[in-house]
Amino acid sequence: MRITIFFLLQFISIKMMSQQITGEYMFNRQEMVAGFKFSENGKFDFFFSYGAVDRTATGTFTTDGKTIKLKSDKVAGKDFNVKSQSKSGTGYTIKFEDANAVFLNGINCTFFINGEKHDELTNQEGLITVAYPHCDSIFVFHTLFPDVVTCIKDEKNENNNFTCTLNPSLAQVSFKDIDFMIDGDSSISCMYNYFMPLEDIVFKKQ
Repeated sequence: MRITIFFLLQFISIKMMSQQITGEYMFNRQEMVAGFKFSENGKFDFFFSYGAVDRTATGTFTTDGKTIKLKSDKVAGKDFNVKSQSKSGTGYTIKFEDANAVFLNGINCTFFINGEKHDELTNQEGLITVAYPHCDSIFVFHTLFPDVVTCIKDEKNENNNFTCTLNPSLAQVSFKDIDFMIDGDSSISCMYNYFMPLEDIVFKKQ
């Protein structure tokens, strides 16, 4: 009986906390604007605008004490697709393709060589060519749309020429490993992270 009452009270507490954060929250700093809408059915909508970059997210949320845990509809680590790959010559060549050529510039490729990290950026044609004789793995992310990196080569893959495409998920946010804290009744906050590399990230309730 006591156990049943305990879990019932815990459920009621979690339900009340979820209802407490229901509503709209805004963040505004210089050119960066972002906002959440938390609904009573446990779903959230998110938008983000910074300069020419616009991003969105939808998903569900739960609360654990004063922590808000977001589960985005986006699958993290899938922003790029390997269209083709082969092994020939020496070094590594990575070519990115997209209908919008503007997005080909500024893609970061991280080469891991014996545990050491080496970062390279694409040129305006979406091309990276390096002379590394060998690398263990390659991870990529877009500097305009930072999120969880996509692995295009693991340790078992011996290919050194890759052609990759950009997936529509780039414009979305996964929120993987990013939790928010409930600060009283009027705001929520999060720590410095890969998506918003800022200090004092506070969303105010509207």
